[in-house]
Amino acid sequence: MPPRSDEPRRDPKGARRGSSRDASPADSESRTGEPGIGGISGARAYTPRGRTVRDERGTPARSGGAEQRRTPRSTRSGDPFRPALQVLDGGRAAARSGRRDAPAAGRGGVVRTVSPRTPRPPGVDEPAPRRRTTPRAPRRADRPVARRPSRKPPRPPKLADSRLRLRLGTVLALTLFASIGIRLVFLQAVDAPAYAGGGVSDRLRTVELPAPRGAIYDSTGAPLARSVEARYVYADPTEVKDPAGVAKALSPLLGIPASKLVELMKPRKLEGGKPSTFAYLARGVEIATAKRVQALDLPGIGVHRDESRDVPGGDLAANLIGFTSQDMAGLEGLEARYDDVLAGQDGKRVYEAGLGDLGAPIPGGYSRTTQAKPGSSLALTIVRDLQFRTQQILSNGMAKAPGGTAAAVIMEIPSGAVLAQASHPTYNAAKPLPSDPVAREDAATSFVVDPGSIHKAITFGAALQEGVITPDTTLPIANRIKMGDTWFSDTHPANGKRMSVPGMLAYSSNVGTITIAEKLGRDRLIDYQKRFGLGKPTGEGMPGEASGRLLPADEWSESSRGSVPIGHSVDATPLQMAAAYAAIANNGTYVQPHLVKEVIGPDGKRTPAPAPVTRSVLSPQNAAALRTMLEAVTTVDGATGVTAAVPSYRVAGKTGTGSRLVNGKIEADKVSSFIGMAPAENPRYVIAVFVYAPGGGGAAIANPAFRDMMQFTLRHYRVPPSTGGSAPKFTVYPR
Repeated sequence: MPPRSDEPRRDPKGARRGSSRDASPADSESRTGEPGIGGISGARAYTPRGRTVRDERGTPARSGGAEQRRTPRSTRSGDPFRPALQVLDGGRAAARSGRRDAPAAGRGGVVRTVSPRTPRPPGVDEPAPRRRTTPRAPRRADRPVARRPSRKPPRPPKLADSRLRLRLGTVLALTLFASIGIRLVFLQAVDAPAYAGGGVSDRLRTVELPAPRGAIYDSTGAPLARSVEARYVYADPTEVKDPAGVAKALSPLLGIPASKLVELMKPRKLEGGKPSTFAYLARGVEIATAKRVQALDLPGIGVHRDESRDVPGGDLAANLIGFTSQDMAGLEGLEARYDDVLAGQDGKRVYEAGLGDLGAPIPGGYSRTTQAKPGSSLALTIVRDLQFRTQQILSNGMAKAPGGTAAAVIMEIPSGAVLAQASHPTYNAAKPLPSDPVAREDAATSFVVDPGSIHKAITFGAALQEGVITPDTTLPIANRIKMGDTWFSDTHPANGKRMSVPGMLAYSSNVGTITIAEKLGRDRLIDYQKRFGLGKPTGEGMPGEASGRLLPADEWSESSRGSVPIGHSVDATPLQMAAAYAAIANNGTYVQPHLVKEVIGPDGKRTPAPAPVTRSVLSPQNAAALRTMLEAVTTVDGATGVTAAVPSYRVAGKTGTGSRLVNGKIEADKVSSFIGMAPAENPRYVIAVFVYAPGGGGAAIANPAFRDMMQFTLRHYRVPPSTGGSAPKFTVYPR
């Protein structure tokens, strides 16, 4: 069924139908008082303001007091979008028009205004209404009853819906607050450490806690070098306003020229372009002096805890001990060799502090301290009193040889421990910088020379061990012998007479030694040189120890068969030769010489040094026979080592005259030496003395120096005099 039209129905004549279809025009006129107006026509002529056309024309209302009713359609708005437009327009249109544009609540619709009807002339009848002449078709049973479509008011635009706008605003506000809340949670929980750390880092201060360096003691526990608390003086160039005035005030206290202090306080730039705020002015300052510096209260000048190396003996064992840098790093000697043992691990304190005048630690702020780990200490085999006396004797003797070099080594039998090791020249280890680098060398391990005749003990020992000779062997000895293109002669000519082996040692016969070496052979001699420790470092413990050199068999010439047995064409150090003689004194067993007795940890725990390397070189019988034959050197009249004899003690030893390479030139016969042992019947100590005298006369220094050193050593250890009587009587030229 089609929807009902809003246009009023008309009769066949075009007139609109009223609510009373059967009423006559007269009745209409009687009810309304106006022709053509009445019934539903009047209702449809209702205006939006609730008045009929009659009201608009000023016609009085119907009699009977009943007001004309409004039809539902009369309450509809003519414009379904007028409410939204009024919202967007802000009500200005209504204000201008002075009336409501929006219809009353209810069903909206199009408002129509009915024009007044034209009255019909008298006598003209109203046409009868049209009637349906044909019956309606019956409704199909399967067809639902048609409903009049509901007329819902059209929806206003979304932006005009206040509830939607409120909901949208609420959602946006909640989303914003939720985002802020989530971000705050991340800042407080997840990102908090990073931000907190970034802030703390600007307030952190770090103070180094120096680790005390281990000490160096002698075998009795007396300190040879130790660390003591001191202070360092520093400057902040950015805060020093008057460098010249500050330097003038500090110079007499620190003992540093004012010009140097001014240079140290000059502003400098770091790699990143930032100005430097720290510069050392002095290290190792005594505490009393540091307090005087603090009392001056100079802007930009500060004092802090430091450490300095104290060497009580000054030059005592200085060539062995060495020295450290201002940062307590070992530079030379045992300080450098055992730097990893002596040096500790520095600690540090990190804490929060304020800025400017509030630069003190913040109570309750971040603070972390890593304690310093002190270094371990070394206990040496050196005996302080023995070391002092050895240096004193050597220094007194070298006063006769200006520009010379000397070394002395004292070894204990059978341990192989080095009790003293002296060098000349020496220096003050407490103030090493002004000294000559040559004076800081340890001559016993770096002084490489041709050992000369002291090497003959190795040749005779090898010959005894190999059965080439016996203690009773005698040989006819010519005054000289030619090997290759070189002649070798003796200082004590034998004139072809038979000479005993002790006699050959007493008079240091080159011809007799070469003759025995020819029977021994080249290869066996080289083998015994190695057994006695020549050709490689001893491993005593000193850094930079020289290895010496042995002439390889393939480099031997005809003349080498004469030079090598008597100690030429061989390079060795005083320590190597002392260790070789210690093997003879130790019944033929070689013991590696060593300086370190034990390591003392920070907790006081003592760890013995590794056991020295030992090996057998000679049998005890042959070693004892060789010692006896060596006694002839200090007892036979006219022997080369008579001046080295020690009263009341039997001494076995050997003199030597060798060469040294100086500035690329060999200075022959400028090196004199003596190595001996006592008591010879049961040796307790071996002493080696080497003297390089550019002007000659080294033997006059070496032999007496050995005697004085050995005598002091025996008395220091209260070794009783020889109980076996005097040395045997040796016959140099038996019949």
